[in-house]
Amino acid sequence: MSEITESHLVLADGTAFAGEAIGAPHAVSGGEVVFNTVLTGYQEVLTDPSYAGQIITFTYPHIGNYGVTDDDNESAQPAARGVIIRDLARRRSNWRSQGDLDGFLRQHDLAGIAGVDTRRLTRHLRRSGAMPGAFGTAPVDELAAAARAEPGTDGVDLVATVTCAQPYTVGDGPRRVVAYDFGIKRAILAQLGQIATVEVVPASTAAADVLAREPDGVFLSNGPGDPGTVGYASDAIGDLLGRVPIFGICLGHQLLAGALGASIFKLPFGHHGGNHPVRRLDTGTIEITSQNHNFSVLDAPPGSVEITHRNLNDGTIEGLRSREVPAFSVQHHPEAGPGPHDARYLFGLFDDLMAAGA
Repeated sequence: MSEITESHLVLADGTAFAGEAIGAPHAVSGGEVVFNTVLTGYQEVLTDPSYAGQIITFTYPHIGNYGVTDDDNESAQPAARGVIIRDLARRRSNWRSQGDLDGFLRQHDLAGIAGVDTRRLTRHLRRSGAMPGAFGTAPVDELAAAARAEPGTDGVDLVATVTCAQPYTVGDGPRRVVAYDFGIKRAILAQLGQIATVEVVPASTAAADVLAREPDGVFLSNGPGDPGTVGYASDAIGDLLGRVPIFGICLGHQLLAGALGASIFKLPFGHHGGNHPVRRLDTGTIEITSQNHNFSVLDAPPGSVEITHRNLNDGTIEGLRSREVPAFSVQHHPEAGPGPHDARYLFGLFDDLMAAGA
């Protein structure tokens, strides 16, 4: 058994937690501390680009028990700043497993801390809100200083750190879709690829460049951070409205809502998990959804925008569509990865919207 190295987590308000270092050896790792309530899917969560700038706390106590496999990566490498868990499974058991979680963290130079009282930490974040923090093997006073100096995710363009550098194409479906990469997940591309040949373009791509590709539709992906920092994307979406059908997910939902005149606000501790109940308003049905966001749509302009989905935990807007142009979006993740598949029908609605515009 490997030797245990003492590690600590300190939040910006001075709250401290003791644990042991796992993953890549880092003296200090800083970021915005959030929590995720999924029971499985830790690898997909860690490789979701939407976690750029954040340290992920898993509320489920046993993490790593089924190992890792390349097939479950949602991106080439984690964008998160670190991981906090209660118990690291020392033995993996799954026929698909290609390695263990600790080795995965080391491979990607990602630090972690285990042995933390994650129930206490989660309760603190629920009361006080997500906040900057720092963890590692450095002295506690050094970690405290790093936590206070950490800027968090407000006002930081994190999309620029995760978007692709050059366009690329995936899928072989019959339609043509241009997908903005604000931090797009592979599970989303797998779903889009069934209905379209998808050209993935960098987040800063101008509307004219998108229209020159003559797409049947435009997709706005998930991504990290504050939608107010990616004005270049908002401008492009505004220029695309009414000229091509649009479907947005997560950050793409927030950006579309902003282009349609809605306002955005930051949630106290965000929605991160695979079990959030959402009501589909046109049918009254309840869908269990996968979610990962810190910001949310506050309102929708009356008359021109229809709210289509509501979160049943806190009543926040989960979906909307324009009454004037072919465009709709949802805050949750219909592709799951990880999570339930209740909302995958939304990709079919996008296909229908493109068919209506053909």
